[in-house]
Amino acid sequence: MKSISSQSHFIVGLFLTFSVFTLSCDGGKVLLYPVDGSHWVNMKVLIEELHSRGHSITVIRPKYSWYITEKSLYTSITIAEEKSESENFFEEYLWKAIEIERGDASGLSFLKLQVDLFSMLSKAHYIICKMVSAVLEDKMLVKRLQDERYDLVLTDPALAGGVILAHYLKLPLVLNVRWITSGEGHFAIAPSPMSYVPLPGSGHTDKMSFTQRVKNVLFQSFTFFQDRFVVGPHYDALIDKYLDYKTDIVSLIQAADIWLMRTDFVFEFPRPTMPNVVYMGGFQCKPSKPLPADLEAFVQNSGDHGFIIMSLGTLVKSIPADMANDIASAFASLPQKVIWRHLGDRPSSVGNNTLIVDWIPQNDLLGHPKIKAFVAHGGTNGVQEAIYHGIPILGVPFFFDQFDNLIRIQQKGAGKILTLSEFSSRTFRQALRELLSNASYRTNMQRLSSLHRDQPMRPLDLAVFWIEYVMRNKGATHLRSEFYKMPWYSYHSVDVLLVLFTVVVAFMFSAVAIIRYVCYKRCCKRKIKNE
Repeated sequence: MKSISSQSHFIVGLFLTFSVFTLSCDGGKVLLYPVDGSHWVNMKVLIEELHSRGHSITVIRPKYSWYITEKSLYTSITIAEEKSESENFFEEYLWKAIEIERGDASGLSFLKLQVDLFSMLSKAHYIICKMVSAVLEDKMLVKRLQDERYDLVLTDPALAGGVILAHYLKLPLVLNVRWITSGEGHFAIAPSPMSYVPLPGSGHTDKMSFTQRVKNVLFQSFTFFQDRFVVGPHYDALIDKYLDYKTDIVSLIQAADIWLMRTDFVFEFPRPTMPNVVYMGGFQCKPSKPLPADLEAFVQNSGDHGFIIMSLGTLVKSIPADMANDIASAFASLPQKVIWRHLGDRPSSVGNNTLIVDWIPQNDLLGHPKIKAFVAHGGTNGVQEAIYHGIPILGVPFFFDQFDNLIRIQQKGAGKILTLSEFSSRTFRQALRELLSNASYRTNMQRLSSLHRDQPMRPLDLAVFWIEYVMRNKGATHLRSEFYKMPWYSYHSVDVLLVLFTVVVAFMFSAVAIIRYVCYKRCCKRKIKNE
Protein backbone atom coordinates (compact mmCIF):
# COMPACT_ATOMS: atom_id res chain seq x y z
CA MET A 1 0.00 0.00 0.00
CA LYS A 2 2.84 2.39 0.87
CA SER A 3 4.48 1.74 -2.51
CA ILE A 4 1.23 2.44 -4.38
CA SER A 5 0.73 5.68 -2.39
CA SER A 6 4.28 6.82 -3.20
CA GLN A 7 3.77 6.09 -6.89
CA SER A 8 0.48 7.99 -6.95
CA HIS A 9 2.11 11.03 -5.27
CA PHE A 10 4.93 10.89 -7.82
CA ILE A 11 2.46 10.75 -10.74
CA VAL A 12 0.39 13.64 -9.34
CA GLY A 13 3.56 15.69 -8.80
CA LEU A 14 4.74 14.93 -12.33
CA PHE A 15 1.35 15.94 -13.72
CA LEU A 16 1.35 19.25 -11.82
CA THR A 17 4.88 20.00 -12.99
CA PHE A 18 3.89 19.25 -16.57
CA SER A 19 0.80 21.45 -16.20
CA VAL A 20 2.89 24.39 -14.98
CA PHE A 21 5.26 24.08 -17.92
CA THR A 22 2.47 23.74 -20.48
CA LEU A 23 0.76 26.85 -19.09
CA SER A 24 3.93 28.93 -19.04
CA CYS A 25 4.54 31.61 -21.63
CA ASP A 26 7.90 31.40 -23.39
CA GLY A 27 9.86 34.60 -23.72
CA GLY A 28 7.13 37.22 -23.60
CA LYS A 29 7.86 40.91 -24.11
CA VAL A 30 6.60 43.35 -21.48
CA LEU A 31 6.61 47.14 -21.79
CA LEU A 32 6.59 48.55 -18.28
CA TYR A 33 5.67 52.09 -17.27
CA PRO A 34 6.16 52.36 -13.49
CA VAL A 35 5.46 54.89 -10.74
CA ASP A 36 8.39 55.97 -8.57
CA GLY A 37 8.77 55.75 -4.79
CA SER A 38 7.23 52.93 -2.77
CA HIS A 39 5.17 51.94 -5.84
CA TRP A 40 8.42 50.98 -7.58
CA VAL A 41 9.43 48.79 -4.62
CA ASN A 42 6.58 46.36 -5.28
CA MET A 43 6.69 46.72 -9.09
CA LYS A 44 10.32 45.61 -8.95
CA VAL A 45 9.22 42.35 -7.29
CA LEU A 46 7.08 41.58 -10.37
CA ILE A 47 9.96 42.50 -12.69
CA GLU A 48 12.36 40.15 -10.92
CA GLU A 49 9.88 37.27 -11.08
CA LEU A 50 9.07 37.87 -14.76
CA HIS A 51 12.78 38.05 -15.57
CA SER A 52 13.44 34.78 -13.74
CA ARG A 53 10.82 33.11 -15.95
CA GLY A 54 12.49 34.17 -19.17
CA HIS A 55 10.47 37.26 -20.10
CA SER A 56 12.17 40.38 -21.46
CA ILE A 57 11.14 43.68 -19.90
CA THR A 58 11.56 47.24 -21.14
CA VAL A 59 11.14 49.98 -18.53
CA ILE A 60 10.34 53.57 -19.46
CA ARG A 61 11.86 55.73 -16.72
CA PRO A 62 12.36 59.46 -16.12
CA LYS A 63 15.91 60.78 -16.10
CA TYR A 64 15.57 62.19 -12.58
CA SER A 65 14.13 59.13 -10.85
CA TRP A 66 14.35 58.54 -7.09
CA TYR A 67 14.58 54.75 -7.21
CA ILE A 68 14.21 53.48 -10.80
CA THR A 69 17.79 52.86 -11.87
CA GLU A 70 19.19 51.24 -14.99
CA LYS A 71 19.54 47.52 -14.23
CA SER A 72 20.54 44.38 -16.13
CA LEU A 73 17.11 42.90 -15.28
CA TYR A 74 15.51 45.07 -17.93
CA THR A 75 16.16 47.37 -20.86
CA SER A 76 15.84 51.03 -19.88
CA ILE A 77 14.37 53.80 -22.00
CA THR A 78 15.26 57.02 -20.19
CA ILE A 79 13.14 60.09 -20.92
CA ALA A 80 14.59 63.55 -20.32
CA GLU A 81 12.42 65.70 -18.05
CA GLU A 82 12.54 68.66 -15.72
CA LYS A 83 13.88 67.75 -12.28
CA SER A 84 10.89 67.27 -10.00
CA GLU A 85 10.70 68.77 -6.54
CA SER A 86 8.01 66.30 -5.49
CA GLU A 87 10.22 64.64 -2.89
CA ASN A 88 10.74 67.97 -1.09
CA PHE A 89 7.02 68.65 -1.39
CA PHE A 90 6.17 65.44 0.43
CA GLU A 91 8.35 66.50 3.37
CA GLU A 92 6.84 69.99 3.42
CA TYR A 93 3.33 68.53 3.22
CA LEU A 94 4.14 66.10 6.05
CA TRP A 95 5.29 68.90 8.35
CA LYS A 96 2.16 70.93 7.60
CA ALA A 97 -0.01 67.88 8.33
CA ILE A 98 1.78 67.30 11.64
CA GLU A 99 1.42 70.97 12.58
CA ILE A 100 -2.32 70.97 11.86
CA GLU A 101 -2.98 67.62 13.56
CA ARG A 102 -0.99 68.51 16.69
CA GLY A 103 -1.95 72.15 17.01
CA ASP A 104 -3.79 74.42 14.58
CA ALA A 105 -6.72 72.18 13.62
CA SER A 106 -8.94 75.01 12.37
CA GLY A 107 -11.11 74.55 9.30
CA LEU A 108 -9.07 77.17 7.43
CA SER A 109 -5.81 75.29 8.04
CA PHE A 110 -7.39 72.01 6.93
CA LEU A 111 -8.70 73.67 3.76
CA LYS A 112 -5.26 75.10 3.05
CA LEU A 113 -3.77 71.62 3.43
CA GLN A 114 -6.31 70.20 0.96
CA VAL A 115 -5.48 72.95 -1.53
CA ASP A 116 -1.77 72.10 -1.18
CA LEU A 117 -2.56 68.42 -1.73
CA PHE A 118 -4.59 69.14 -4.87
CA SER A 119 -1.78 71.36 -6.11
CA MET A 120 0.75 68.58 -5.60
CA LEU A 121 -1.47 66.02 -7.34
CA SER A 122 -2.06 68.36 -10.27
CA LYS A 123 1.68 68.95 -10.67
CA ALA A 124 2.52 65.23 -10.45
CA HIS A 125 -0.02 64.32 -13.15
CA TYR A 126 1.07 67.27 -15.31
CA ILE A 127 4.68 66.02 -15.17
CA ILE A 128 3.67 62.47 -16.10
CA CYS A 129 1.53 63.74 -19.01
CA LYS A 130 4.43 65.85 -20.21
CA MET A 131 6.67 62.77 -20.13
CA VAL A 132 4.16 60.71 -22.15
CA SER A 133 3.90 63.55 -24.64
CA ALA A 134 7.72 63.51 -24.99
CA VAL A 135 7.57 59.77 -25.75
CA LEU A 136 4.80 60.12 -28.34
CA GLU A 137 6.42 63.13 -30.02
CA ASP A 138 9.63 61.12 -30.54
CA LYS A 139 8.71 59.36 -33.81
CA MET A 140 11.84 57.19 -33.79
CA LEU A 141 11.06 55.99 -30.27
CA VAL A 142 7.41 55.32 -31.16
CA LYS A 143 8.50 53.28 -34.17
CA ARG A 144 10.92 51.34 -31.95
CA LEU A 145 8.13 50.58 -29.48
CA GLN A 146 5.83 49.46 -32.31
CA ASP A 147 8.51 47.32 -33.97
CA GLU A 148 9.29 45.51 -30.71
CA ARG A 149 5.79 43.95 -30.82
CA TYR A 150 5.29 43.83 -27.07
CA ASP A 151 2.79 41.34 -25.67
CA LEU A 152 1.37 43.81 -23.16
CA VAL A 153 1.87 46.98 -21.15
CA LEU A 154 2.25 46.60 -17.37
CA THR A 155 1.75 49.82 -15.44
CA ASP A 156 0.67 51.36 -12.15
CA PRO A 157 -2.31 53.68 -12.87
CA ALA A 158 -1.80 55.89 -9.80
CA LEU A 159 -0.06 58.07 -12.41
CA ALA A 160 -1.65 56.97 -15.66
CA GLY A 161 0.97 57.69 -18.31
CA GLY A 162 1.32 53.98 -19.06
CA VAL A 163 -2.44 53.69 -19.62
CA ILE A 164 -2.31 56.34 -22.37
CA LEU A 165 0.71 54.66 -23.95
CA ALA A 166 -0.96 51.21 -23.97
CA HIS A 167 -4.03 52.55 -25.76
CA TYR A 168 -1.91 54.52 -28.24
CA LEU A 169 0.12 51.38 -29.10
CA LYS A 170 -3.09 49.26 -29.05
CA LEU A 171 -1.58 46.73 -26.63
CA PRO A 172 -3.26 44.63 -23.92
CA LEU A 173 -3.09 46.39 -20.57
CA VAL A 174 -2.35 44.88 -17.13
CA LEU A 175 -2.51 47.09 -14.03
CA ASN A 176 -0.45 46.70 -10.87
CA VAL A 177 -2.97 48.67 -8.89
CA ARG A 178 -4.53 49.83 -5.74
CA TRP A 179 -4.83 53.53 -6.56
CA ILE A 180 -5.87 55.19 -9.80
CA THR A 181 -6.12 58.85 -10.84
CA SER A 182 -9.49 59.27 -9.12
CA GLY A 183 -8.73 57.36 -5.91
CA GLU A 184 -8.97 53.72 -4.79
CA GLY A 185 -9.26 51.40 -7.77
CA HIS A 186 -12.32 49.38 -6.73
CA PHE A 187 -14.57 52.43 -7.02
CA ALA A 188 -13.89 52.62 -10.77
CA ILE A 189 -14.17 48.91 -11.59
CA ALA A 190 -16.89 47.48 -9.32
CA PRO A 191 -20.20 48.56 -7.74
CA SER A 192 -19.44 50.35 -4.47
CA PRO A 193 -22.53 50.83 -2.27
CA MET A 194 -21.99 53.83 -0.01
CA SER A 195 -23.88 52.09 2.80
CA TYR A 196 -21.06 49.65 3.61
CA VAL A 197 -18.06 50.47 1.38
CA PRO A 198 -16.06 53.25 3.11
CA LEU A 199 -14.38 55.84 0.91
CA PRO A 200 -10.65 56.47 1.35
CA GLY A 201 -10.07 59.30 3.80
CA SER A 202 -13.35 58.75 5.62
CA GLY A 203 -11.66 56.68 8.34
CA HIS A 204 -14.68 54.37 8.53
CA THR A 205 -15.09 50.60 8.62
CA ASP A 206 -17.75 48.64 6.72
CA LYS A 207 -20.11 49.07 9.69
CA MET A 208 -21.23 52.70 9.55
CA SER A 209 -23.76 54.69 11.54
CA PHE A 210 -26.20 57.01 9.76
CA THR A 211 -23.92 60.02 10.35
CA GLN A 212 -20.93 58.11 9.00
CA ARG A 213 -22.89 57.09 5.91
CA VAL A 214 -23.75 60.74 5.31
CA LYS A 215 -20.06 61.61 5.61
CA ASN A 216 -19.18 58.73 3.29
CA VAL A 217 -21.51 60.04 0.60
CA LEU A 218 -20.16 63.59 1.01
CA PHE A 219 -16.61 62.30 0.55
CA GLN A 220 -17.60 61.39 -3.01
CA SER A 221 -17.54 65.09 -3.80
CA PHE A 222 -13.77 65.17 -3.10
CA THR A 223 -13.25 62.28 -5.50
CA PHE A 224 -15.41 63.94 -8.15
CA PHE A 225 -13.63 67.28 -7.76
CA GLN A 226 -10.19 65.65 -7.92
CA ASP A 227 -11.06 63.62 -11.00
CA ARG A 228 -12.91 66.33 -12.91
CA PHE A 229 -10.95 69.49 -12.10
CA VAL A 230 -7.54 68.59 -10.62
CA VAL A 231 -6.31 65.52 -12.50
CA GLY A 232 -8.62 64.95 -15.46
CA PRO A 233 -7.82 68.06 -17.54
CA HIS A 234 -4.14 67.06 -17.93
CA TYR A 235 -5.11 63.68 -19.40
CA ASP A 236 -7.97 65.15 -21.47
CA ALA A 237 -5.45 67.30 -23.34
CA LEU A 238 -3.26 64.25 -23.97
CA ILE A 239 -6.20 62.12 -25.15
CA ASP A 240 -7.47 64.84 -27.51
CA LYS A 241 -4.02 65.15 -29.07
CA TYR A 242 -2.92 61.53 -29.43
CA LEU A 243 -5.95 59.22 -29.42
CA ASP A 244 -8.40 59.10 -32.32
CA TYR A 245 -11.53 58.77 -30.22
CA LYS A 246 -13.22 60.77 -27.47
CA THR A 247 -12.88 59.34 -23.97
CA ASP A 248 -11.46 60.13 -20.54
CA ILE A 249 -8.67 58.71 -18.41
CA VAL A 250 -10.92 56.78 -16.01
CA SER A 251 -12.62 55.02 -18.94
CA LEU A 252 -9.21 54.07 -20.35
CA ILE A 253 -8.23 52.62 -16.97
CA GLN A 254 -11.54 50.73 -16.77
CA ALA A 255 -10.74 49.15 -20.15
CA ALA A 256 -7.68 47.31 -18.75
CA ASP A 257 -7.64 43.55 -19.32
CA ILE A 258 -6.47 42.51 -15.84
CA TRP A 259 -6.30 44.39 -12.53
CA LEU A 260 -3.62 42.95 -10.26
CA MET A 261 -4.95 44.38 -6.99
CA ARG A 262 -2.39 44.91 -4.21
CA THR A 263 -4.75 43.83 -1.47
CA ASP A 264 -6.85 40.84 -0.42
CA PHE A 265 -9.87 40.13 1.75
CA VAL A 266 -7.80 39.13 4.75
CA PHE A 267 -6.92 42.84 4.88
CA GLU A 268 -9.75 44.55 2.98
CA PHE A 269 -13.41 44.80 4.02
CA PRO A 270 -15.71 42.53 1.94
CA ARG A 271 -17.15 44.34 -1.08
CA PRO A 272 -18.33 43.70 -4.68
CA THR A 273 -15.67 42.91 -7.26
CA MET A 274 -15.27 41.88 -10.92
CA PRO A 275 -13.89 38.79 -12.72
CA ASN A 276 -10.82 40.58 -14.13
CA VAL A 277 -9.66 41.72 -10.67
CA VAL A 278 -6.93 39.43 -9.31
CA TYR A 279 -6.07 39.83 -5.62
CA MET A 280 -2.34 39.59 -4.91
CA GLY A 281 -2.12 41.23 -1.47
CA GLY A 282 1.23 40.48 0.14
CA PHE A 283 2.82 39.34 -3.15
CA GLN A 284 6.05 41.12 -2.15
CA CYS A 285 6.28 39.24 1.17
CA LYS A 286 8.74 36.40 1.63
CA PRO A 287 10.35 34.34 4.40
CA SER A 288 12.94 36.20 6.44
CA LYS A 289 16.67 35.73 5.93
CA PRO A 290 19.36 35.74 8.66
CA LEU A 291 20.16 39.21 10.02
CA PRO A 292 23.57 40.88 9.66
CA ALA A 293 25.85 39.89 12.53
CA ASP A 294 25.63 43.22 14.38
CA LEU A 295 21.81 43.30 14.30
CA GLU A 296 21.58 39.64 15.31
CA ALA A 297 23.85 40.29 18.31
CA PHE A 298 21.72 43.30 19.30
CA VAL A 299 18.38 41.45 19.20
CA GLN A 300 19.79 38.35 20.92
CA ASN A 301 20.84 40.62 23.76
CA SER A 302 17.14 41.44 24.35
CA GLY A 303 16.56 38.23 26.29
CA ASP A 304 12.97 37.16 26.90
CA HIS A 305 11.64 40.72 26.44
CA GLY A 306 12.39 40.66 22.72
CA PHE A 307 12.59 43.74 20.52
CA ILE A 308 10.50 46.33 18.67
CA ILE A 309 11.17 47.94 15.29
CA MET A 310 10.02 51.34 14.08
CA SER A 311 10.01 52.65 10.52
CA LEU A 312 8.01 55.46 8.93
CA GLY A 313 8.58 54.45 5.30
CA THR A 314 10.46 55.88 2.33
CA LEU A 315 8.79 59.30 2.11
CA VAL A 316 9.21 60.43 5.73
CA LYS A 317 12.75 61.79 5.98
CA SER A 318 12.41 63.41 9.40
CA ILE A 319 9.88 64.41 12.05
CA PRO A 320 9.80 67.40 14.46
CA ALA A 321 12.46 67.27 17.18
CA ASP A 322 9.92 67.32 20.05
CA MET A 323 8.06 64.38 18.53
CA ALA A 324 11.31 62.44 18.04
CA ASN A 325 12.25 63.10 21.68
CA ASP A 326 8.80 61.91 22.85
CA ILE A 327 9.30 58.67 20.91
CA ALA A 328 12.86 58.20 22.21
CA SER A 329 11.90 58.75 25.85
CA ALA A 330 8.97 56.32 25.53
CA PHE A 331 11.27 53.69 24.04
CA ALA A 332 13.82 54.27 26.82
CA SER A 333 11.21 53.33 29.45
CA LEU A 334 10.58 49.88 27.93
CA PRO A 335 12.38 46.63 28.82
CA GLN A 336 12.47 45.64 25.13
CA LYS A 337 15.30 46.48 22.75
CA VAL A 338 14.34 48.91 19.95
CA ILE A 339 15.61 49.24 16.37
CA TRP A 340 14.49 52.58 14.99
CA ARG A 341 14.97 53.69 11.39
CA HIS A 342 15.33 57.44 11.86
CA LEU A 343 16.94 59.85 9.38
CA GLY A 344 16.68 63.11 11.35
CA ASP A 345 18.89 64.49 14.09
CA ARG A 346 19.56 62.08 16.94
CA PRO A 347 17.08 62.76 19.79
CA SER A 348 18.65 63.80 23.12
CA SER A 349 16.50 61.34 25.10
CA VAL A 350 17.62 58.12 23.35
CA GLY A 351 17.98 55.25 25.82
CA ASN A 352 20.64 52.54 25.95
CA ASN A 353 18.08 50.02 24.68
CA THR A 354 17.54 51.87 21.38
CA LEU A 355 19.58 51.44 18.20
CA ILE A 356 19.07 54.22 15.65
CA VAL A 357 19.89 53.32 12.03
CA ASP A 358 19.24 54.87 8.61
CA TRP A 359 18.18 51.56 7.03
CA ILE A 360 16.73 48.28 8.29
CA PRO A 361 16.13 44.87 6.68
CA GLN A 362 12.47 45.27 7.57
CA ASN A 363 11.18 41.94 6.25
CA ASP A 364 13.96 39.97 7.95
CA LEU A 365 13.38 41.76 11.28
CA LEU A 366 9.61 41.18 11.09
CA GLY A 367 10.29 37.48 10.58
CA HIS A 368 12.67 37.17 13.54
CA PRO A 369 11.37 34.99 16.43
CA LYS A 370 12.22 37.64 19.07
CA ILE A 371 10.22 40.53 17.56
CA LYS A 372 7.26 41.74 19.63
CA ALA A 373 5.77 44.74 17.80
CA PHE A 374 6.06 46.99 14.76
CA VAL A 375 5.67 50.77 15.04
CA ALA A 376 4.73 51.96 11.55
CA HIS A 377 3.14 54.78 9.58
CA GLY A 378 0.66 52.42 7.89
CA GLY A 379 1.97 52.16 4.33
CA THR A 380 0.54 49.23 2.37
CA ASN A 381 3.85 47.38 1.95
CA GLY A 382 4.71 47.49 5.66
CA VAL A 383 1.20 46.50 6.75
CA GLN A 384 1.19 43.54 4.36
CA GLU A 385 4.60 42.39 5.63
CA ALA A 386 3.35 42.62 9.23
CA ILE A 387 0.32 40.50 8.32
CA TYR A 388 2.53 37.94 6.58
CA HIS A 389 4.77 37.56 9.64
CA GLY A 390 1.96 37.93 12.21
CA ILE A 391 3.39 40.97 14.05
CA PRO A 392 0.96 43.44 15.74
CA ILE A 393 1.19 47.09 14.70
CA LEU A 394 1.15 50.37 16.57
CA GLY A 395 0.21 52.75 13.78
CA VAL A 396 1.07 56.45 13.67
CA PRO A 397 -0.51 57.60 10.37
CA PHE A 398 0.60 60.81 8.63
CA PHE A 399 -1.17 61.16 5.27
CA PHE A 400 -2.71 59.52 2.17
CA ASP A 401 -4.03 55.95 2.69
CA GLN A 402 -2.17 55.27 5.94
CA PHE A 403 -5.06 55.89 8.34
CA ASP A 404 -7.43 53.78 6.22
CA ASN A 405 -4.91 50.91 6.14
CA LEU A 406 -4.52 51.03 9.91
CA ILE A 407 -8.29 51.24 10.49
CA ARG A 408 -8.57 47.83 8.83
CA ILE A 409 -5.90 46.40 11.14
CA GLN A 410 -7.40 47.97 14.27
CA GLN A 411 -10.92 46.81 13.38
CA LYS A 412 -9.63 43.23 13.17
CA GLY A 413 -8.03 43.56 16.62
CA ALA A 414 -4.48 43.20 15.29
CA GLY A 415 -3.14 46.64 16.15
CA LYS A 416 -3.75 50.11 17.56
CA ILE A 417 -3.82 53.59 16.05
CA LEU A 418 -2.30 56.65 17.72
CA THR A 419 -3.24 59.75 15.75
CA LEU A 420 -0.98 62.81 15.64
CA SER A 421 -3.59 64.83 17.56
CA GLU A 422 -3.34 62.32 20.46
CA PHE A 423 0.42 61.90 20.29
CA SER A 424 2.68 62.54 23.28
CA SER A 425 5.40 60.63 25.12
CA ARG A 426 2.80 59.39 27.63
CA THR A 427 0.18 58.26 25.08
CA PHE A 428 2.83 56.64 22.88
CA ARG A 429 4.26 54.73 25.85
CA GLN A 430 0.78 53.64 27.01
CA ALA A 431 -0.20 52.44 23.54
CA LEU A 432 3.03 50.46 23.19
CA ARG A 433 2.64 48.83 26.61
CA GLU A 434 -0.96 47.84 25.85
CA LEU A 435 0.10 46.32 22.53
CA LEU A 436 2.91 44.38 24.23
CA SER A 437 0.96 43.25 27.31
CA ASN A 438 -2.36 42.32 25.68
CA ALA A 439 -1.81 38.98 23.94
CA SER A 440 -4.99 39.35 21.85
CA TYR A 441 -3.27 41.75 19.42
CA ARG A 442 -0.61 39.19 18.56
CA THR A 443 -3.16 36.35 18.47
CA ASN A 444 -5.42 38.26 16.08
CA MET A 445 -2.53 39.23 13.80
CA GLN A 446 -1.28 35.65 13.72
CA ARG A 447 -4.77 34.56 12.70
CA LEU A 448 -4.65 37.07 9.83
CA SER A 449 -1.24 35.67 8.91
CA SER A 450 -2.64 32.12 8.90
CA LEU A 451 -5.57 33.17 6.70
CA HIS A 452 -3.24 35.04 4.33
CA ARG A 453 -0.96 32.03 3.90
CA ASP A 454 -3.86 29.57 3.44
CA GLN A 455 -4.03 29.92 -0.35
CA PRO A 456 -3.69 27.42 -3.23
CA MET A 457 -0.72 29.33 -4.63
CA ARG A 458 1.54 32.25 -3.72
CA PRO A 459 0.10 35.69 -4.59
CA LEU A 460 3.22 36.39 -6.68
CA ASP A 461 2.71 33.19 -8.69
CA LEU A 462 -0.95 34.15 -9.16
CA ALA A 463 0.03 37.60 -10.44
CA VAL A 464 2.57 36.19 -12.91
CA PHE A 465 0.08 33.54 -14.07
CA TRP A 466 -2.39 36.24 -15.09
CA ILE A 467 0.27 38.35 -16.78
CA GLU A 468 1.26 35.29 -18.82
CA TYR A 469 -2.45 34.52 -19.39
CA VAL A 470 -2.82 37.88 -21.12
CA MET A 471 0.29 37.13 -23.20
CA ARG A 472 -1.01 33.71 -24.27
CA ASN A 473 -4.51 34.93 -25.11
CA LYS A 474 -3.67 38.38 -26.52
CA GLY A 475 -5.76 40.03 -23.81
CA ALA A 476 -8.60 39.07 -21.48
CA THR A 477 -11.56 40.98 -22.89
CA HIS A 478 -13.97 38.13 -22.02
CA LEU A 479 -13.40 38.94 -18.32
CA ARG A 480 -13.95 42.65 -18.76
CA SER A 481 -17.33 44.33 -18.42
CA GLU A 482 -18.12 46.98 -21.03
CA PHE A 483 -20.08 49.08 -18.53
CA TYR A 484 -17.59 51.93 -18.86
CA LYS A 485 -18.85 52.57 -22.40
CA MET A 486 -22.36 53.24 -21.13
CA PRO A 487 -23.51 56.82 -20.48
CA TRP A 488 -24.19 57.52 -16.82
CA TYR A 489 -27.96 57.61 -17.27
CA SER A 490 -27.91 54.12 -18.83
CA TYR A 491 -25.53 52.72 -16.18
CA HIS A 492 -27.85 53.90 -13.39
CA SER A 493 -30.97 52.97 -15.45
CA VAL A 494 -32.24 56.54 -15.23
CA ASP A 495 -33.59 56.27 -18.81
CA VAL A 496 -35.41 53.03 -17.95
CA LEU A 497 -36.91 54.57 -14.81
CA LEU A 498 -38.02 57.63 -16.78
CA VAL A 499 -39.71 55.45 -19.42
CA LEU A 500 -41.41 53.31 -16.77
CA PHE A 501 -42.48 56.43 -14.87
CA THR A 502 -43.86 57.89 -18.10
CA VAL A 503 -45.76 54.69 -18.86
CA VAL A 504 -47.23 54.61 -15.34
CA VAL A 505 -48.19 58.29 -15.49
CA ALA A 506 -49.68 57.85 -18.98
CA PHE A 507 -51.64 54.81 -17.78
CA MET A 508 -52.93 56.70 -14.74
CA PHE A 509 -53.93 59.71 -16.84
CA SER A 510 -55.60 57.41 -19.36
CA ALA A 511 -57.44 55.55 -16.60
CA VAL A 512 -58.60 58.83 -15.04
CA ALA A 513 -59.64 60.15 -18.45
CA ILE A 514 -61.60 56.97 -19.23
CA ILE A 515 -63.29 57.02 -15.82
CA ARG A 516 -64.16 60.66 -16.23
CA TYR A 517 -65.49 59.98 -19.73
CA VAL A 518 -67.62 57.05 -18.53
CA CYS A 519 -68.93 59.10 -15.60
CA TYR A 520 -69.69 61.99 -17.95
CA LYS A 521 -71.61 59.69 -20.31
CA ARG A 522 -73.65 58.24 -17.46
CA CYS A 523 -74.45 61.70 -16.15
CA CYS A 524 -75.55 62.77 -19.62
CA LYS A 525 -77.84 59.70 -19.99
CA ARG A 526 -79.43 60.34 -16.58
CA LYS A 527 -79.98 63.96 -17.48
CA ILE A 528 -81.66 63.02 -20.76
CA LYS A 529 -83.92 60.46 -19.01
CA ASN A 530 -84.90 62.99 -16.35
CA GLU A 531 -85.84 65.52 -19.00
